[in-house]
Amino acid sequence: MKRTDFRYLETLRVRWVEIDAQGIVFNGHYLTYLDTAMSGYWRALALPYADTMKQLGGDLFVRRAALDYLGSARYDDRLDIGVRCREFGNSSMKVDAAVFRGEQLLVQADMIYVFADAVAQTPQRLPDALRDVVNGFEAGQPVIDVGIGHWQELGDAAGAIRRQVFIEEQGIPADMEWDAADASCLHALARNRFGMPLATGRMLEHVPGVAKIGRMAVLRPMRGTQIGRQVLDALMAEAKQQGYREVLLHAQLSAENFYLRAGFQRRGASFEEAGIGHVEMVRAL
Repeated sequence: MKRTDFRYLETLRVRWVEIDAQGIVFNGHYLTYLDTAMSGYWRALALPYADTMKQLGGDLFVRRAALDYLGSARYDDRLDIGVRCREFGNSSMKVDAAVFRGEQLLVQADMIYVFADAVAQTPQRLPDALRDVVNGFEAGQPVIDVGIGHWQELGDAAGAIRRQVFIEEQGIPADMEWDAADASCLHALARNRFGMPLATGRMLEHVPGVAKIGRMAVLRPMRGTQIGRQVLDALMAEAKQQGYREVLLHAQLSAENFYLRAGFQRRGASFEEAGIGHVEMVRAL
C-alpha cells in the first residue's frame, strides 16, 4: 500500500500514553487509530454518522479487523492513517486501511463492516444510497452541493441549522438571531448527497459596492471539513457576480483563523455581539 492509494488520510501524533515499555506504540492502539480515521472518513463523505445511520435504518458493526505490523511508531511521530472502501458485499463494506509515517508503511489493515439492525444486530442489505455516496467519493466526485436562493426556498433548512448552532449550542437569544433581513438576503445552503442540510450562510448589501456575509453556521459533526469554506466561497462568488468590490463580515473570534485562511484581513479592535467576541474582517473581490 502507498499513500497515493488513499483519497482520505487522517493525521495524528503519537501521545506519551500510547507507548509501551519498549518506547514504541502498543499494538492495540493501532485499532484506535483506525477507528479515529473511520470517523474522519464519514466526515469526508459529508455524512454525520449518527443521523445517517438513523435515516438508513441500521448501523455498521465491525465484523473483522486483521492487522499486519511492518514497522513501529514512536512517541511524537506524526502519522497519517489512510482509509478506503475496497468493495461491497450484500450487507458488508470491505475497508483497506494503512498507517504511514511519511512514506513509510507501518501497519496495514483489512477490515469488514456489516450493516445490521441497530438493536437485533441482524444483517441487512447495505443501502444503495450509501454505496453510491462511497463509490462517488472514491471516484473523486463532490460529496456536497451548495445552493444559492431566497428565504422562501431555503429558509426552513437554513433556519433549522442556525437554530441548532446559534440558539441551542451558543445560547444566543432567539429574538437576536432572527431579523427582517432574512427575507431580502441571498442564502447559501450546503446539502450532502442524501439531501441533508449541513451548513448555511447569507449575504446582503452593506453599503454600495460592499457586500456583507453573515449567519455562517456549520453543524457540529461537519466542522473541520471544507463544507464551511465551500459555503463562504459560494457567497463570495455570488457577491462578485453582482458587482461588489469588497466583502465584509463580523467573525466570531474562535473562527478568525478560518477567515484568515480564506483571504480575509482583520480590521479594527474586537467587540461583542450577542455576548460573544467578534472582529470585523474584509476581503477584496
